[in-house]
Amino acid sequence: MELLLKKIMTFGRYTKKQFGTRVFKVPISISGFTCPNIDGTTAVGGCTFCENDSFSPNLGKAQPLDHNKKFYLNLKSESNPHLELQLKQLEQQFTNLSNQQRKKFGAKKFMVYFQSFTNTYAPLETLKALYEKALSFPDVVGLSIGTRSDSITQETLDYLAELNKEKEIWVEFGIQSVYDETLLRINRGHDAANVHEWIVKTKKAGLKVCGHLIYGLPGETKEMMLETYHKSIQWDLDSLKFHSLYVMKKTALANEYAKGDFTPIDEETYIDLLAYSLKMLPKHIIVQRISAGIDDPNLLAPMWSTDKNKQFRNLRKRFKEEGIIY
Repeated sequence: MELLLKKIMTFGRYTKKQFGTRVFKVPISISGFTCPNIDGTTAVGGCTFCENDSFSPNLGKAQPLDHNKKFYLNLKSESNPHLELQLKQLEQQFTNLSNQQRKKFGAKKFMVYFQSFTNTYAPLETLKALYEKALSFPDVVGLSIGTRSDSITQETLDYLAELNKEKEIWVEFGIQSVYDETLLRINRGHDAANVHEWIVKTKKAGLKVCGHLIYGLPGETKEMMLETYHKSIQWDLDSLKFHSLYVMKKTALANEYAKGDFTPIDEETYIDLLAYSLKMLPKHIIVQRISAGIDDPNLLAPMWSTDKNKQFRNLRKRFKEEGIIY
């Protein structure tokens, strides 16, 4: 019997169809942004797996807030004395990275991706200044804003809906798991109902939503991971990102790993889960990431995730067997 082929709508294919050329994301990290489960608003210590320095590769290249390293914004901040420096960080990173993408890939259009930390966790006036600055850069077609469901307001959504009339605006939420016991164990600081609530509100505002899923969270079975996947599909997402859980040094998860209380997902299981997820994926849902290889000295496990090229070879071999075109 002939194998039925399924072509996945990747972000590259989507943007080429939408804008006539592939749109490149330019990842941005801004000093002064943090999370409510780091600053003590909802929890203390952050997610157990989070080691933000490793997940903010561009921040070290930007002009830091040296004179006030402990400056952090939140939703109730009354002032932002470092806004001008943040705007300079934004411009510096965009200019450097977009130029690299132009030279290396022939990039013509860009989407500014506010990637690290929680990028709606600040007063609206600060967000307006940063977002509008980002949209003013040459050849920028829109924004993608990484955030948490407990760190965004209806006022911000209404503002983004206005921007969305002229540019394409995405909001990226970390779903991670729909199991509250898992969210509690990883010190997430909110429950699954909160994620669902704000995905619904964001979609109602007319914005595009990308959900992040982590396979291999502590205590989760394959059935639990796939339940999160299926629930996320039911929440009417526009896009998904998948990756496996990393154990980074200087994290609470590293302590669990050292004690033998946590075993990272193995590559074969991850590939099984991902192949199933892509085969079952509705055609209209865009896939923005299927793996996130990490070459970082702070990585403790799983070591198979260090070689991104090998990961993709193994993934593509399995996809070919399953009739998946990625």
